[in-house]
Amino acid sequence: MHGKQEKHKLDLNQVVAEFPRKHLIIAGAAIAFIFFCLLFMPGNNIQAKRTAVPLAINIETSAPLQVDTPSQLLDWKEVEVQKGDNLSKIFQRISLNASDVYDVVTNSTASKDLLRLHPGQKLAFQIDDNGQLQALKYVRNQLDSTLFERSGDKFTTTQIQREPEIKRTYSSAVINSSLFNAAQKSGLPQNLIMELANIFGGVIDFIYDVRTGDTFTILYEERYLDGQKMGNGPIYAAQFTNRGKTYTAYRYTYPDGSVGYFNEDGVSMRKAFLRAPLDFTRISSNFNLKRLHPIFKTAKPHRGIDYAAPTGTPIYAAGDGRVVKSGYSKANGNYVVINHGTKYTTKYLHLNKRAVRRGQKVKQRKIIGWVGSTGYATGPHLHYEFLVNGVNRNPRTILQKLPKAKSINESEKSRFLAQIGGLQLQMAAYNSHRNLAATQLIDNTTL
Repeated sequence: MHGKQEKHKLDLNQVVAEFPRKHLIIAGAAIAFIFFCLLFMPGNNIQAKRTAVPLAINIETSAPLQVDTPSQLLDWKEVEVQKGDNLSKIFQRISLNASDVYDVVTNSTASKDLLRLHPGQKLAFQIDDNGQLQALKYVRNQLDSTLFERSGDKFTTTQIQREPEIKRTYSSAVINSSLFNAAQKSGLPQNLIMELANIFGGVIDFIYDVRTGDTFTILYEERYLDGQKMGNGPIYAAQFTNRGKTYTAYRYTYPDGSVGYFNEDGVSMRKAFLRAPLDFTRISSNFNLKRLHPIFKTAKPHRGIDYAAPTGTPIYAAGDGRVVKSGYSKANGNYVVINHGTKYTTKYLHLNKRAVRRGQKVKQRKIIGWVGSTGYATGPHLHYEFLVNGVNRNPRTILQKLPKAKSINESEKSRFLAQIGGLQLQMAAYNSHRNLAATQLIDNTTL
């Protein structure tokens, strides 16, 4: 028996030895492949575990949400908060009872937000076939929401924040009548027009100085969500050419997060006083010590400037200071007086309504009231006076003699230059492109 086994073993070795080497390699590879497949082929238990893993839920506030549950796909029912609404009223409208309100408010970590609902905000609900609330989404705005999801007897919360797509955009225009009209024709919204006026309000009087042919260019931010524009961000850089002189301003963010606009040398565009205390109107009466009074027809000094403007036009504090008078008199109507330190005082007369009280501190461009025609006034306008050491001075000319604007500290200069460097390059590239386009247009016209 042992001899037969030895013979069989020798015969097998002989057969293997006689096989071509190429065939042996192929056979070995086939055996390895079969072994590999058997090793990694999932059994029934493994396959069941894989399908039981829940899918990730991508939550988007701009579209109805759908969440995979073991039993069904639940739709979202959206409700807009109305005036006078609270959580209980809204729950009743969609056939949820007080116990549902209790479950959400008491068993979630962010339920306080639901007690401060405002008209226009939105709530979305997921309710199963048994009428039980499974999820609630509270949409504060396009970018910020909170999701409450049932987990047994409690609700877990997830904060959802979306980031808009940011695009930097240029806009430029030539002024033919006024800054406001030119900016509107270029497609700028009103808030950016006002921001542009605010930036240059310390160096340009937009009521008196602007001329036909003046130009402006701004680099600003537009924000998009799901391909739809949702608003504008700040102006990053701006240029304004007034009577042949170009002013350039760059947005700079201080280490503490505060923001200012400066020229390329780090000199602030914000001066101690505004060139005019209101926007986009006209001068109806200049500073004149021998003016004929329009009502009494007698020679009476006009110790300020009258700005004609529609009733309700906002009036700004010309500079930082403290309100020393805010009241009413027969001649002045509603009026406000502001002290700016011990040397300078500004007066604002004939207001329709006052927005500040005596003793209140105000910052430059703080709204202190609105244009009206109270007191001895022939029509809606602001009478504005500027006093230096108690003596009336012409507001339009005295500003040129006031202290210079502040500059960036030398210790912060390198940080400032690094921050505005990219903005300078972008503005230069845009201006170069505009000039080239203008030259090509002229060449094509003359052909």
